[in-house]
Amino acid sequence: MTKPDFAVVALMFRPPASARQEPAVPSSALSAPAVGYDPDAALLAAYAQGDAAAGAALTAQLAPRLLRYAARLLGDLAEAEDVTQDAMLRLWRIAPQWRAGEAKVSTWAYHVTANLCTDRLRRRRSRPGVALDQVAEPPDPGRGAEAGMIEADRAQALELALQALPDRQRQAVVLRHLEGLSNPEIAAILDTGIEAVESLIARGKRALTARLSGQRAALGYDDD
Repeated sequence: MTKPDFAVVALMFRPPASARQEPAVPSSALSAPAVGYDPDAALLAAYAQGDAAAGAALTAQLAPRLLRYAARLLGDLAEAEDVTQDAMLRLWRIAPQWRAGEAKVSTWAYHVTANLCTDRLRRRRSRPGVALDQVAEPPDPGRGAEAGMIEADRAQALELALQALPDRQRQAVVLRHLEGLSNPEIAAILDTGIEAVESLIARGKRALTARLSGQRAALGYDDD
């Protein structure tokens, strides 16, 4: 999976010039506890009032995170870009009806992204023979050739191991350990309880460890 340029990503998914009126956000769309001040919600509210700069700022903060998350779930950057665009468009459409304090904007966006990815994975499985794009990220040119190759091998091994996890375990592990979200935030995104999130993460980590443990020497972890 090639590494995206997140400066370009922010431009790709910036909002339209004005918010379109859509039906109110359904209360069943996301179950989440009340939250305190959310700077993303302030930007979304400003965008809904016609502030294009606020929309651009929110895009720059949110779109790269959603793209990274979708790419980890799907293993395909092109599909992840489509999902991110769809999620951002849905956010712009509900901007006028956003109810501040009910959920964080980022939590809502991750929730929508997770659902869109799940739908794509289900469709993919119904079409046998469709393979994932498992091309490793290019090594950092600032490092030595050997170090760069080891880093690329590690990234590819992790990507393959993540793709082998069940969907819910992969989502929980990515959100906790790659996106750095808290368990309560993950519970809201996955629409489940905190204990269920803890179980998903624990099982996912065990599966990753089992899958990668036999590759330590090949991945350059001999001296770690």
